[in-house]
Amino acid sequence: MTLKDHFDLVIFDWAGTMVDFGCEAPVKALIEAFAAEGVVIDAATARHDMGKAKSDHVRSLLAEPAVAAAWVSRHGRSSNEKDVDVLIARLGPLMRDYAAHASTLIPGAREAFDSLRAAGLRVASSTGYTREMMEHVLVRATEQGYEPEHVICAGETPTGRPSPAMIFRACEEMGISPSRVIKVDDAQVGIAEGKAAGAFTVGVASGNALGLSRDAFMALSSSERTKRVGIARQALLAAGADLVVESVADLVPALERSIEGNGPAHPPARP
Repeated sequence: MTLKDHFDLVIFDWAGTMVDFGCEAPVKALIEAFAAEGVVIDAATARHDMGKAKSDHVRSLLAEPAVAAAWVSRHGRSSNEKDVDVLIARLGPLMRDYAAHASTLIPGAREAFDSLRAAGLRVASSTGYTREMMEHVLVRATEQGYEPEHVICAGETPTGRPSPAMIFRACEEMGISPSRVIKVDDAQVGIAEGKAAGAFTVGVASGNALGLSRDAFMALSSSERTKRVGIARQALLAAGADLVVESVADLVPALERSIEGNGPAHPPARP
């Protein structure tokens, strides 16, 4: 049995999955956007609900008790939809800049893409970024040889993640059943999206769930890397992932082992 016997389409997330190891760009942009409104959030808070459309992500952050309290302390009132609009207006240019600087493909991403195409699978992508935020990322990805056949961005469906709307849109426009889809994502909300669509879901542990830059990750001892990846893996499994890999570089061999049923569904961390 081959991958093509089971699946027709792979839908990749972007930041933390195919580009931007550790999913740092949106974290930096969110921290800066909130700071401009006099509210301090840390990286761990910014990572809550990562993968949602950025407008939904901002709303979720404003609803966090500590952030809500800080907003009241700074502004003398609770936040409202006008504040969401202000934050999104600030976030747009920041996201474009940070995403553009973090648009180098993660090691092994191009090879995974090429292997899937060679196996006869089609490749699409979805993201919590708006089309405007993705402008430079898409250009840079194409320059590096990664050009998914279909791209859908936040705001282009009536609802965003964890709704399955983006997957359903891609399947409708590409003529593919969601049951023949592999959804690859580094965030719990993206895994939930895939499960809601009835797709086979693959979590990428080295992305948002890990939350470290590549340099910071590689600076850890081997035992600490294994520990951190294990924690990230468990978070993605708890979100419903059918399979978890450390990096997108491990995707194709892990999928092949999974369908063959003669190897571990969740391979150990690579040294």
